[in-house]
Amino acid sequence: MSKHLLLTSFQPWLSHQTSNASDDLLAKLNPITWPHGCLTLLRRLPVETEAASQAVIMAIDTLQPDGVICCGMAETRSHLTVESNARQGTLTRKTSVDLQSLIHDLPCTEISHDAGQFVCEGLYFNVLAHLTTVRWPCEAIFVHVPWFTSANERQLMADFETLLARFPAQSPDDPF
Repeated sequence: MSKHLLLTSFQPWLSHQTSNASDDLLAKLNPITWPHGCLTLLRRLPVETEAASQAVIMAIDTLQPDGVICCGMAETRSHLTVESNARQGTLTRKTSVDLQSLIHDLPCTEISHDAGQFVCEGLYFNVLAHLTTVRWPCEAIFVHVPWFTSANERQLMADFETLLARFPAQSPDDPF
């Protein structure tokens, strides 16, 4: 089954950062040779909730992808973490994706219930809210990415590529 995924990343935001792990992750992908359909990369979003949200929502409306994977950096985490929800004030929006099935047997990937209360959570909340208004099936997740090291890079990339192949949902045609 061919699918179209929109993937996003952020630019660096602190002075000591020469890159953003989320953007480093997308830079390592090769959308041209991805065997499961089409990947569209929206890289280096501004680290500002409204501007990032507007750019992603415009891309969603234009491209009408099957799924959206927003990525952000989590400097202090050691694994890829897929966020179960996003909060804004007293409101909580949850992804409709079965995260347990999505990350099953991925050794460097965990589920998180805390998207960070920063631009990552704001973007995720706005994307999940927007997807309730679209007229085609589209699911979204947010993945926090730790710094890449020589010790973790290969496994993080293997987990992410498997996650991409499984997302947005398993179908009988998918090999996973």
